[in-house]
Amino acid sequence: MSKLIKGIQILLAGMIVVLPACSNSSSSKESPKPSTDAVQKAADPFGKSEKPITLRIGKEVDASDKSLPAGDSPENNQYTRYVKENLNIDTKIVWQAAGGKDYEQKVNLSIASNDLPDALIVKETQFRQMVKSGQLEDLTDVYNKYASPTIKGIIETTNGLALKSVTVDGKMYALPNVTPESDMVHYMWIRKDWLDKLGLQPPKTMDELEKVAKAFVEQDPDGNGKADTIGIAGPQLGGKLNADFINPNSNNYGFDPIFASFHSYPGYWLKGSNGKATYGSIQPETKQALSKLRDFYTKGLIDKEMSIRKDAQESIKNGTAGIYFGVWWSGGYGPLADAFKNNPKANWQAYTAPLDVNGEFTPHMGNPSNQYLVVRKGYEHPEAAIQMQNLLYRDESKFDVNVAISNYPLRLVFASMDVMDVTYKMLKEVLAGTKKPEDLNLPGYNLLKADAENVKKVKLEPYDNYDIQYWNPNADLGVWKRMYSTFVGISPLQKPYKKTYSLTYSQTKTMESRWAALDKLEKETFLKIIMGAAPLDSFDQFVLDWKKQGGDQILAEIDEVAKP
Repeated sequence: MSKLIKGIQILLAGMIVVLPACSNSSSSKESPKPSTDAVQKAADPFGKSEKPITLRIGKEVDASDKSLPAGDSPENNQYTRYVKENLNIDTKIVWQAAGGKDYEQKVNLSIASNDLPDALIVKETQFRQMVKSGQLEDLTDVYNKYASPTIKGIIETTNGLALKSVTVDGKMYALPNVTPESDMVHYMWIRKDWLDKLGLQPPKTMDELEKVAKAFVEQDPDGNGKADTIGIAGPQLGGKLNADFINPNSNNYGFDPIFASFHSYPGYWLKGSNGKATYGSIQPETKQALSKLRDFYTKGLIDKEMSIRKDAQESIKNGTAGIYFGVWWSGGYGPLADAFKNNPKANWQAYTAPLDVNGEFTPHMGNPSNQYLVVRKGYEHPEAAIQMQNLLYRDESKFDVNVAISNYPLRLVFASMDVMDVTYKMLKEVLAGTKKPEDLNLPGYNLLKADAENVKKVKLEPYDNYDIQYWNPNADLGVWKRMYSTFVGISPLQKPYKKTYSLTYSQTKTMESRWAALDKLEKETFLKIIMGAAPLDSFDQFVLDWKKQGGDQILAEIDEVAKP
């Protein structure tokens, strides 16, 4: 137990909560309006500057990325050269950091020292801090003049949510990204070859999930004669047990689907039975979900090193784990390329599970915008940052897909909300012979035509069977990562499912001073309960403490924010 508690302490010490600085919630409801001058002077979204423009950026750089050819670097590669050639923009990296908390800390330091690069990508809480500190350039006119019609069209698919998220006092202070709806849905990935070996079906209910996880642990599914297999992988050191309203998307290796099967949505603001706002983490359904996770952990069905292990992908890559939870792209773009390299028969497939007691899949949903491109106040060429997004979206399909797209400077994800659903359906028609690639040059779906041209490189017949033996990753690994994620990851989402949204994904005034402590209290309590370091009933004291330490005041503010 002492080792367990020490591990929890290490995890909690690694958790860094960004203290948000919040704008007035009522002012942020206004949307930017194009000025008459901006409309009259609309510029070329792809116009090349006559004189060289230098853009100093802060950048997230993956130290483990091996995709860059010899001689290239994060500052000099196919993407930066393309930007220079087409826009005459030189991008200079003034600082770089690894992903996750390292990058967040670097951004926070830049904010605190009032020493921002010319442009960078930030999260919502950091954006709010920058606005409050007067550090950002007003992009209203720049957006109206320079954003391409396609980028504007994609932003408009969010029904005003994206623009609302970056608008304060009628001014637009950032370019918001737009993510596909599929990026928000977490579900089960499982070793189907293990199921087949043990004569089991993919689990649907919670009871079936327990039965399968138990078999994976006890019945030697990998056939090595050792008791070394893991039922369910979990979050790594510093990882999240569940997504929340601040980071609602892509919480791979957490337990979101297990919570959702109990209609528990920790970290989300919900409407209570009395019509007022409540917090998902303090609801009795969350206590039920924690009880089940505690039971699974006690029985050895969840990785004993969860929240202590440095890399959640490790047990998936090395073939010891049989189940994890994640979003559509967590397959090919996640650990599965290495998993298949280590074992070509590792047949990972995806299912919308576990279901609730009514047999329905009930996931939480995210915010279409969760990243923001900001420009330092006073920078002479704010249009450069906008034009770089136009260029990437228009020409992404022209690049060598084997070079990680993360090497593009200032990359925001722009995708119509339904992009992966449309991609999946259209590619199925291409494989069936009812559509041709040249039919699929559709505005707002910039990768679709290239996907259609490439899909048969890696997908083998029968085209409607997505098991690993009907793929050829070695033909083109970059294409395979996208196609496997698309077909295996998106096919489960073709069935209807019930969606739960947070009342808001923004932060309130009281969170500025209270959220760090409340967030720590919640994470500490939940982790201890699951791992057996605290009794289940400590949840009840957590609810009381949360409400007393500012939670009730925050709920009152959420009620105001959520008013129509």
